[in-house]
Amino acid sequence: MQTSKQTAGPAPGEHYPIELEFPDIRAFAEGNTGIPYVYTFDSAVPGPHVMVNALTHGNEVCGAIVVKELLELGIRPRRGRLTLAFANVAAYERFDPANPDASRFVDQDLNRVWTAAILDDLSRDSVELRRAREMRQVIDQVDFLLDLHSMHERSAPLSVCGLLDKGIALACDLGAPEWVISDEGHPEGRRMRDYAGFGDPESPKNALLVECGQHWEARAADVGREVTGAFLVLHGVVDGADLPRGWLRRPENTQRLVRVTEPVVASSPDFRFAGNYTGLETFPDAGTIIAWCDGKPVRTPYPNCVLVMPSLRQLRPGVTVVRLGELVGHTWARYT
Repeated sequence: MQTSKQTAGPAPGEHYPIELEFPDIRAFAEGNTGIPYVYTFDSAVPGPHVMVNALTHGNEVCGAIVVKELLELGIRPRRGRLTLAFANVAAYERFDPANPDASRFVDQDLNRVWTAAILDDLSRDSVELRRAREMRQVIDQVDFLLDLHSMHERSAPLSVCGLLDKGIALACDLGAPEWVISDEGHPEGRRMRDYAGFGDPESPKNALLVECGQHWEARAADVGREVTGAFLVLHGVVDGADLPRGWLRRPENTQRLVRVTEPVVASSPDFRFAGNYTGLETFPDAGTIIAWCDGKPVRTPYPNCVLVMPSLRQLRPGVTVVRLGELVGHTWARYT
């Protein structure tokens, strides 16, 4: 496992340096739940069960830094229960700064397996499925989940809240990040944040996925701390005074809600973007050319179209290279 900060330039094929230290988390391997790397603390006072999850993807280190610090600080819930988890440790242990994207997962994306049908089908097996089945017994008990992620491109942080009104309301109540992305997930499979009650409009359970920034930029860890601190205080499991300085920040005065409407899928090998996009670029006019594919322009379908997490690395046929979202007003006030 890589444990020291890399200060050299980008590896071949990459264009972002690794500014963060990848912490050694082996001291937390035993957990206290019977599940490796998963800890639950019970206050014995009525309150919700809140979970902070890190390392859904093995190369997204900001969440690991946050969860490790919470464990080392000895943070305990004043009310309800608090679960702190490192998810895909097997992928994290494979991290190589010379090939930093290779440790996203081992066999399959851990964030595409979260349906009962997949988890119950024991004819299917992978490193990630075995881990999801281990963690499921705890996640089934959780009321509010915060899943900490990061992005390949250096873009502003954003919340991914799903399609449901309750997810949007949670992102607003949290107050940060500024950008809130409402989407239906991925066709390849269901995310943890949409699993079971989290994705059920009739359930009081709720979840939020936060992309804290570029995978390896120092600021991503700061965003992770701020969002986590706000999430824990919002749900009452801790008080603000329980957290170190820097773990809480003032909420955004406004937030921007983007409703994802459609993917852009490369249909030919010559797909190319019209600019060096990193995400959240907003085009005021419908019909703006954003890419070229098979010699034809790809245009924005409506005004105030936002590019959501474009992929500049996988420009090949059949791959979703960007999702398009409609900005719901230029600014969107927080719920009060």
